[in-house]
Amino acid sequence: MKSVSISGSLRKNVGKRDAKENRANGLIPCVVYGGEQQYQFVVPENSFRNLLYTPEVKYVELDIEGKKMNAIVQATQFHPITDKLLHVDFLEVVEGKPITISIPMLLKGTSPGVLRGGKLVKKTRKLKVKGLLEHIPENITVDISGLDIDNSLKVGEIPAENIQFVENPAKIVVSVLSTRNVEEAPTEEA
Repeated sequence: MKSVSISGSLRKNVGKRDAKENRANGLIPCVVYGGEQQYQFVVPENSFRNLLYTPEVKYVELDIEGKKMNAIVQATQFHPITDKLLHVDFLEVVEGKPITISIPMLLKGTSPGVLRGGKLVKKTRKLKVKGLLEHIPENITVDISGLDIDNSLKVGEIPAENIQFVENPAKIVVSVLSTRNVEEAPTEEA
């Protein structure tokens, strides 16, 4: 998994007025928790461009006034009208402790059902997985070359090494549906 480096400075005051002041100065209030200590800090708004506004999932190498740690984004808050970033929660990654994170799902291969006129339906874009940071992949690749019309692929059928899916194994992730213009499969005459 790729990483992004972000540097921040500790917040001197905590509260609504201080947070509003920081946002007016182009700084986003943040918090990191999950380790030995919780830190409240601010980060320049443009530091989040390569972390939040991308389809890739990345972990963060945080540097808060000399204190370095690895973390993942746990939650984000956006303004309901302007869609401007307001707050970010980070979860510190502790060595040897598994993390839970949503990973993008990519499709590979060509489905014979789609070639015959079926409609490919991708039911989810991300899958939630649990594992150690070093084992978390950048994405989960699902092979659809075996899907014919009215076939589907479930979470439990996706191979995974060193990670565990935190989803219902019966959840359908991709399927090929029948449409009106489906070609009939050739049948053998006796």
